[in-house]
Amino acid sequence: MTPPPSPPLVELQDVSKAYAEGDAVREVLTGARLSLHRGEFVVLLGRSGSGKSTLLNLISGIDLPTRGAVRVEGRDLSGLSERERTLLRRERIGFVFQAFNLLPTLTVEENVRLPLELTGRTGAAADGRVRELLAQVGLTGREHSFPDRLSGGEQQRVAVARALAHAPPLLLADEPTGNLDEQTGRQVLDLLEGLIRRDNACALVVSHDPELAARADRAFVMEAGRLHERQVRP
Repeated sequence: MTPPPSPPLVELQDVSKAYAEGDAVREVLTGARLSLHRGEFVVLLGRSGSGKSTLLNLISGIDLPTRGAVRVEGRDLSGLSERERTLLRRERIGFVFQAFNLLPTLTVEENVRLPLELTGRTGAAADGRVRELLAQVGLTGREHSFPDRLSGGEQQRVAVARALAHAPPLLLADEPTGNLDEQTGRQVLDLLEGLIRRDNACALVVSHDPELAARADRAFVMEAGRLHERQVRP
């Protein structure tokens, strides 16, 4: 007998988001429906200003929808307090930012260890996790370097390791290769996809590069605030 499908890790039901601009109201996301599951590598495409970052902010609970429901692991984010949403992001979501967002006063090792410390994980197990991830991203020997001593590709690999340090089930990556050359960008995506597959997590990668859809399990396109699924395989 085929086992029943697992419940979605992320579920959006008719989600819309509007902002007030002076006396007018501008809707930047309209009626979005989306389900994400563990083990999936999903790409979200769209031009700048199409609503991609708004969607990430809603999924992570940084912002709340004007209408509709956003659920992460079955929890409706609109029903959580701001502190509860913060703890959810800290414990269950990893972020990879286009601008890296590494803390310049912390070493490579300290940047990667930070998510573990924020969730109360310290000691030998945390140290081992940091060493393991740095080895996987090819940065063994750079543990004590500061971000300003790293290349752009190295900084992005640190950002990937940091986002995955606490083994979150959900990874959100906002234009993670936007500042990288083609070869380095491909390496970062290979790394992201490989770690997601290994840990049976889920990645939602935002990009404006349509070629990225070819490597995804599923791809979506954001156009003028509306979300459409794109066929990626025959």
